[in-house]
Amino acid sequence: QVQLVESGGGLVQAGGSLRLSCAASGRTFSRYAMGWFRQAPGKEREFVAAISWSTISIRYADSVKGRFTISRDNAKKTVYLQMNSLKPEDTAVYYCAVAPNDMYGNSLYLGSEYDYWGQGTQVTVSS
Repeated sequence: QVQLVESGGGLVQAGGSLRLSCAASGRTFSRYAMGWFRQAPGKEREFVAAISWSTISIRYADSVKGRFTISRDNAKKTVYLQMNSLKPEDTAVYYCAVAPNDMYGNSLYLGSEYDYWGQGTQVTVSS
C-alpha cells in the first residue's frame, strides 16, 4: 500500500501564493507518475497538474498554466505544487495522486490512471 500525505493548504488572498507538498510512503513503485487534482464544492474533481518520474513529461490544466508549477524530489518521494497569482476560482480541496507506473503525455491527465490518493488539503482564496 502507498500512503500519501498532503500539506501546505490554507487561506490566502487573491494574488497570493501557496506551496503544496505531498509525501509518499509505504510500498511505492520503482518509477511512477504523480499528479494533483482538485475538487470545488458542487463540482466534479478536475485535473490540475502531473509529472512523470524523470520530469521529462509535465502537463497542466489550461486554467493554471503560467501560474502553477509542479515539481518532484524522487529521493524524498515528494511532489510539490507551487501556486502563484491565486484566484478565488482556485478554491478547492487539492488531492495528490500516484500512478502504479510511469506515464507520459496525455495519460497524465487521466484520473483513472492513478491508483493512490491523498486525503486532500483545503485551499481557500479570498477576493
